[in-house]
Amino acid sequence: MFSILKKEIKSFFGSLTAYIVVGIFLILTNLFLWVIPGEYNIPESGYANVDGLFMIAPWLFLFLCPAISMRAFAEEKLSGTWELLVTKPISKWQILLGKYFASVLLVLIALIPTILNYFIVSYLAEPVGNVDSGAFWGSFIGLILLAFVYTAIGIFASSLSKNQVISFIIAVVVSFVLFYGFDILTSFFDSGNSMEIIEQMGIHAHYKSISRGVIDSRDIIYFSILSYVFLFFTQLKISKN
Repeated sequence: MFSILKKEIKSFFGSLTAYIVVGIFLILTNLFLWVIPGEYNIPESGYANVDGLFMIAPWLFLFLCPAISMRAFAEEKLSGTWELLVTKPISKWQILLGKYFASVLLVLIALIPTILNYFIVSYLAEPVGNVDSGAFWGSFIGLILLAFVYTAIGIFASSLSKNQVISFIIAVVVSFVLFYGFDILTSFFDSGNSMEIIEQMGIHAHYKSISRGVIDSRDIIYFSILSYVFLFFTQLKISKN
């Protein structure tokens, strides 16, 4: 598994695409936080918080995670190296997990520089350090869990097609539906209980819960199960090949 993980990371950073994808994510994030006027802009808010990061990052993740994971299986099938890979003394689950954790690690590498915003805002605060650290790190953990889910979806989408663009589009659509689709669905119901049940089925509700700075085991279980479901479906798909 670790040999696959190292191969994937080396291959990713051996291409210009890696730097473009990560660069675009970081540039857009900082533009929204510091330059572009709007609800995400930190200087405009007048408060020492980094809430804008955790409002915009899930939407940027909709494109970052699929862009990183879309090549996992699609590229192998297109280049014809998949048949060679499965002949090696390693199970398909190990191949899958190697590619999955490599993609997750790459997403986290792109996410780590955003922590600098916390220290910048902390320095600019009056008094210095007057920032809600609990909310920040709770939200940051939420983004990490979101990365695991979105990447699992991206890996699954990559197993469905040889075309990386098609895999990317599938991953974006499925991730969007699971993140915000259930919130949209609640608008068709009048009952408070029905709305709450439907909302809890979506990723957004659990992400908001963790973003309050309280780590609830129910949220962690939700993200873990959802990630496993897509990895399981991926394993079923690649086992047929």
